[in-house]
Amino acid sequence: MYEAVHAHPDGQSTVARLAKTAADYGFEGVVVRNHADARAEYDPERIRDEYGIDVVEGVEIRTDDRQSASGAVGNYRTTETIVAVHGGTNAMNRFAVEQAKVDVLAHPMAGDGDINHVLVKAAVENGVRLEFDLSGVLRQSGGRRVRTLQSLRKLREIVDHYDAPYVVSAEPTSHLEVRAPRELKALGEEIGFTREFIEDGLAEWGRLTERNRHIHSESFIEPGVERGRYEEES
Repeated sequence: MYEAVHAHPDGQSTVARLAKTAADYGFEGVVVRNHADARAEYDPERIRDEYGIDVVEGVEIRTDDRQSASGAVGNYRTTETIVAVHGGTNAMNRFAVEQAKVDVLAHPMAGDGDINHVLVKAAVENGVRLEFDLSGVLRQSGGRRVRTLQSLRKLREIVDHYDAPYVVSAEPTSHLEVRAPRELKALGEEIGFTREFIEDGLAEWGRLTERNRHIHSESFIEPGVERGRYEEES
C-alpha cells in the first residue's frame, strides 16, 4: 500500500521525513504529489536505500484554466511517474476525467466540485482514478466534516455503480498527519466503507506506479517518437 503526500515546500515535512514515517507505519511506498508550483527537492534513490520504501515522483496540477492544465499535463507526463489534477470545480473535474494522460483526479468533491454519471463514465473510459480524500474526515470537525462524509459516500455510490477506478489517501502534509494503513481501514469502517475498499484504494497508487514505470521504460523509440498509452494524438 502507498500513501500520497505533500512535502515541503507544499507541506511542513521533507520527503525523507514523510517517507521514514510511512515506512515505520507499514507502507510500501509514498507518492510525492506536490503541486506544480511548489516542487520538492529530494533524492528518491537515497531515500529508498535509507528507509527501504519506494519513493514515487509525481505532481498535482492546480489551475482553473483548462489550456494551462492541458499544457502542464503534456509537460509533466514525460517526466513524472504519477500525474494528478487538482479537482474541486466542475470544470477541472470534467477536464481531468477526459484526459487519458491523467492518472488521478484529486479530491473531486472538494469545494464546488461534484461527480455525476457522465463524468464517472469518462473516468472509466480514460482510466482516470477518482480520489477518496480522507483528510477532511481526519482533520475537520462540525458541519464541514459532515459535508465531507456526505460527499465521500456519494462518490462511493457512483464509483461502485460504474466500477470506476479509484485511489484512497489521507493527503498528509506533515509526518504527524500520516496514518497507518490499519488506522485508515478502521476509519473507513467507521464511516461506512469496508476495510477491503480502503486497502484497494491505497494499493492502487502502487499499481499505477508499476504500470507507468513500465510504460515509460517501453515507450521511447527515438527522439520525438513514442508509443504506448501516452502517445500524442494526431
